[in-house]
Amino acid sequence: QVQLVESGGGLVQAGGSLRLSCAASGRTVSNYAMGWFRQAPGKEREFVVAISRSGGSTYYADSVKGRFTISRDNAKNTVYLQMNSLKPEDTAVYFCAASSKVTGYSSRTYLYDYWGQGTQVTVSS
Repeated sequence: QVQLVESGGGLVQAGGSLRLSCAASGRTVSNYAMGWFRQAPGKEREFVVAISRSGGSTYYADSVKGRFTISRDNAKNTVYLQMNSLKPEDTAVYFCAASSKVTGYSSRTYLYDYWGQGTQVTVSS
């Protein structure tokens, strides 16, 4: 069992930056591929970025490529999402997720076993 807690969300102006953190407890996060997803009001949850267990491989949604960066510190049991050049359309609740099924990385929500409660990111124009 893994518990995930996101933090770092908030209100930022367009063009600004935020850094989200996902702290894991219960089991070491190095056993899991990790992902970030987001859900805007009235929309389905969508994939943002994923990272392999070692951190050696990453996969980004086209909408965030070049602006967002995922990283992980397995020693701290934490995964990060650095978000730069934020746009109003990035406004959403951001969730981190852990998968024991994925050996590399995946954008598929059903492959993730554990989810955090989410953190709100609001980007004003």
